[in-house]
Amino acid sequence: MDHIENTDELLLTKDGLEKLENELSHLKTVKRKEIADRIKEAISYGDITDNAEYEDAKNEQAFIEGRIITLEKMLRRARLLEKSEDEDHHVSLGSTVKLKDMDLNDVYEYTIVSTAEADPNQKKISNESPVGKAIIGHTIGDEIEVKVPAGTFKYRIEAVN
Repeated sequence: MDHIENTDELLLTKDGLEKLENELSHLKTVKRKEIADRIKEAISYGDITDNAEYEDAKNEQAFIEGRIITLEKMLRRARLLEKSEDEDHHVSLGSTVKLKDMDLNDVYEYTIVSTAEADPNQKKISNESPVGKAIIGHTIGDEIEVKVPAGTFKYRIEAVN
């Protein structure tokens, strides 16, 4: 399923919105110029029919233009997440959650974000991931089971910020 073509709102945290806006700005102001310069230089080499530099630059240009279109569509659908007072102790989009693995006694901390912002390396998990889906709406002290391909994990929510 392609989430970008979907017409539903795209909920984003403030950081996520800024990241997308910055990427779009960089592509439009810096990368477009770099690619135009590369194409111009490749054309200056003469015949473009067997010119690998030209082909490479044109392919990169197509990728960048496609990414710009994707980002613009995402930003048109974007809605900034605003937490209400009663959501403070319930897990929702934008929450940072401490989960205790009930079997290993390890504690993990994740921020729940939209699929557009998800980055497991930065401990940002999607609200559509198995763990994200399982903990949304729960509160401190709740114990949940998460079924993933590797098996079933049991967690307790230790903190919600």
